Amino acid sequence: MGRIAGRFARVEPRRRAGRLVLGLLSDLPRKNCWTIAEWVGEATPHAMQHLLCRASWDADAVRDDVRDYVVEHLHDDDAVLVVDETGDVKKGTHTVGVQRQYIGTAGRIENSQVAVYLVYAGSRGQAAVDRELYIPREWTADTARCQAAGIPTQRDFATKPELATVMIERFLDAGHRASWVAGDEVYGGNPKLRTVLEARGMGYVLAVARSAEVATKAGNFRADALVGRLPKPAWQKLSAGAGAKGHRFYDWAVIDTADPGPGHRQLLIRRNRHTGELAYYRCHSPQAVPLSTLVKVAGSRWRVEETFQAEKGLAGLDEHRRFVSWTRWATLAMLAHAFLTVVRADEHTRPPAPDDLIPLSCNETQRLFITLVVQPVHDPAHRLNWSAWRRRHQARSQASHYRRQAATQT
Repeated sequence: MGRIAGRFARVEPRRRAGRLVLGLLSDLPRKNCWTIAEWVGEATPHAMQHLLCRASWDADAVRDDVRDYVVEHLHDDDAVLVVDETGDVKKGTHTVGVQRQYIGTAGRIENSQVAVYLVYAGSRGQAAVDRELYIPREWTADTARCQAAGIPTQRDFATKPELATVMIERFLDAGHRASWVAGDEVYGGNPKLRTVLEARGMGYVLAVARSAEVATKAGNFRADALVGRLPKPAWQKLSAGAGAKGHRFYDWAVIDTADPGPGHRQLLIRRNRHTGELAYYRCHSPQAVPLSTLVKVAGSRWRVEETFQAEKGLAGLDEHRRFVSWTRWATLAMLAHAFLTVVRADEHTRPPAPDDLIPLSCNETQRLFITLVVQPVHDPAHRLNWSAWRRRHQARSQASHYRRQAATQT
């Protein structure tokens, strides 16, 4: 918290931000201003809500501090920047950026809010270092709706690849370096993003659809049409990384492409060893690299799912309705998760644990930190006061709903 202290205009919001981060690290089953305010010992949630909506502090500067903190402690010359979006199912139409759209967490089209994240993935761990809320075109075309949600007037519509490009360039312009970028088909199918990465001298392994057109010396072909031209020895069994149940082994093959421009360009193909399902990746590297390197980068894409799971489960990432409060909440959730990731990474540099214990995970680090260091204990009066506050607030809300209903029926 000392690293971000200078981003606050007053000491009170700085201290309250520290308490909010502790609440995000807590074992509360649901994390919002109400539950965290009660957990840290405040009488009402109003001060926490003020911190997120109106207090004077620079969330983008804190975001930059989080990025610097992560890179400093997880530094890896072969790090991969993974771009991906995550969505959260929402009710109603007032939550900023919400619309009916496909989200991977539900596996279907839902009324949801979607954000794009940039994750720094190195050998010591991974953590989000940037975030951008996806604002659909139907929102940016409605000035009144944007104003009601607190979206800045200068915010224009931007696609998810465009948001990813902004975050990657922000990372590089800050003086940080990463060797590779990985992402799914949303990003691999965008030629502008690929052009920017090539101009910045970055390698990438980006998924593409099977219908993607690939240029070869023999002509242009769909990606899936090239699979039948591969001889059997072209496939190699390689691990895309360790998972919870062991290594993720697939069959892999690579084809050199004839796309113009400097560097080495290839089509990477992954085949499931049990189902035969195929996946395709456009690859670019400033210098020639072995197939194993491309496979390792492709496997880094899955690490972003672990980051989202941890940030939502351990740090309450998926909350808030207005643009300013979403930005601030997401930034502090990234900070909370980055803290757990760095502590875990530092613990792994110590003498190894006994053979019958796995290394500390972020989940176990959180449990130990809250239990041994900051577990708050509140007397019955505090709990009873909060019970009365909730019931009083709920009574006012219920009365308001009944008055509104009565007004519409007359």
